[in-house]
Amino acid sequence: MVNYREILRLRPLFSQREIAQSVHSSRDTIREVYTLADERGLAWPLPEELTNEDIRNMLYPQSKFQSNRKIPDCQYMHQELARPGVTLTLLWSEYCEQCNATGLIPYQYTQFCEFYRKYVRSTRATMRIKRKPGEILETDWAGNALTVSDSITGEAITAYVFVAALACSQYSYAEAFPSMATENWINAHVHAYGFLEGATRIVTPDNLKTGIIKNTRYEVIANRSYQEMAEHYGTAIIPARVRKPKDKPNAEGTVGVISTWIIAALRNEKFFTFEELNKAIREKLDKFNAEPFQKKEGSRFSAFVNEEKPFLLPLPASAYEMAVWATATIQADYLITVGNVKYSVPFDLIGQKVDIRYTSKTVEVFFHGNRMASHIRRHGVVDPIVIPEHMPENHRRYLEQGKDTYLKWASGVGPATETVMKAILGAHKVEQQSYRACGSLMKLSDRYSVARIEYACSRALQYTPSPSIKNIQTILKTGQDKVKPEKSIPTVSGKYGFTRGADYFGGGDQND
Repeated sequence: MVNYREILRLRPLFSQREIAQSVHSSRDTIREVYTLADERGLAWPLPEELTNEDIRNMLYPQSKFQSNRKIPDCQYMHQELARPGVTLTLLWSEYCEQCNATGLIPYQYTQFCEFYRKYVRSTRATMRIKRKPGEILETDWAGNALTVSDSITGEAITAYVFVAALACSQYSYAEAFPSMATENWINAHVHAYGFLEGATRIVTPDNLKTGIIKNTRYEVIANRSYQEMAEHYGTAIIPARVRKPKDKPNAEGTVGVISTWIIAALRNEKFFTFEELNKAIREKLDKFNAEPFQKKEGSRFSAFVNEEKPFLLPLPASAYEMAVWATATIQADYLITVGNVKYSVPFDLIGQKVDIRYTSKTVEVFFHGNRMASHIRRHGVVDPIVIPEHMPENHRRYLEQGKDTYLKWASGVGPATETVMKAILGAHKVEQQSYRACGSLMKLSDRYSVARIEYACSRALQYTPSPSIKNIQTILKTGQDKVKPEKSIPTVSGKYGFTRGADYFGGGDQND
C-alpha cells in the first residue's frame, strides 16, 4: 500500500522525485496524492489515529476503489509461479489484459507484487495449536539406528528404533526392531498402546509405504492390516501431509531428543539380543519421560498422568493380533494355500478372486467383503483341510464312501439288498476293492426303483449265494425281477449251498 502519511509529511521538505525514492512510489502517484489531498483539505500534521487505510479511503471513495480495481488472485499466482518459466512480470501482464477485457482498473506492478508478498507471508505463518489430551499419537522411525551382535557369528544386526509421542503431554515411547517391515510397524503401535494403557482417537504417522499406500489431497489409503489395527483400537489414521513435518512436530522433536538421550547414550554398549537392547532403551526412556521441562513445571510423565491419561480410550479386552492380507484366484480344486497347507473354500467360488486374511491362529476367506470360509490354521499338515460343505455333491458322496455308508443304504432298501451288499464287500481281500461295485449298486437305484432293486437281489440270491453286480444288472434289464417265482424256490444252506426239494426231481412222495 502507498504510504500516504509519509508522502504528506515529506511534502513541504523535499521534491517529488526525492519523496518518490524515499517511499518507493512513482512520481505520478506522488502528484496524484498531492492533487487529491488539496481537494480533500488534507495537510500535515495529521491526527495520530488517522491510518494509511483511512487516508486512502478519504482520497479514493470506497465504492470507486472497490468497483474500479481488480484484486489479484494470489493463490492462482502462487500455483502458476511453481510452473517452469512463469514470472511475476508475465502474470502481471496477463492480469492487465484481464482487467482491460472486463473494464476494470489494474494495479500497477509494484502494488501487484505487494499483494503477492503479503499472501506469501500469511501462508508461511505458523499457528500454534493447543492439542486436546488423549487425542493424537504421533509416530515415526528414528533416523539413527543401533546394532545387535549375533551371539554366534558376531555379525552386527541393524536395530531400527520406533518412536511415539502424545501430542498434548509429549509422553513418549520407544522400541527397537530388526526391520521397518509392516509387521514390526503394527506391533510397535500395539506395544505403544499397551505402554500408555490406553488408545488415542487419532494416530498421525509419516507416509512410509508399510503404513500408508496413498496420501493425496483428496484421499488417504492406509495399509489394510494397519487400518484393521486402528479399527480394533477405535482410532483413526490421519497421516501427516507429504513433506510436512510440522504436522507431527512432537514426534519429529522427540526423534531428535531420543537420538541423543537413548541412541547416542547406548552407542558404546554391546547387546546380543533385542530383549537386552529394549530393556536398556526402556530404562533410558523412563529417565527421559521423568526429566523436568525447561520452560514449565512438571515432566512428560507427570503431564501424562495428570492431564492426558484419563482421556485415553480404554483398551480392548484382547490385544490386536497381526493379520496378513493376500489375494488369490480359486482354482478347480477349490483350495487356497497359506504357508505350506491347503484349505478349502466353497466350490462355487472357482475362478473368482478372493481376499485371504490369516493370523497365527486363523485363516479366513472373503469375497466382496463377505466371509465365505474360516479355518483354524494348521502347520506341518500334508493333506488339505477340507470342509465337506465346501464340496460339490458328487465329490462329497465319493468322500463319504465306506462300508458303513453302503450297508446303511442297503439296509434301508431291504434284507435281500443288504445280503447282496455284504456279499460284494466280502468278495475281495481288500475292502476298498469292492467300493466301485457297491457304488454301482447304489447308482442302479437312480435308474430303477428301490423296490425293483430289492426284488432283483432276492432273485439273484436264488441262483447263487454270492451274486455280482453283473447279475443284478442282467435281472433288471431282462425284467426277471417282475416274474412271479415258481412253486419251489431253491433255498440257501450255509453248509451245502443250494438244496433242491423232491418236487424239483419230479418224484414227490417216494412211497407213491
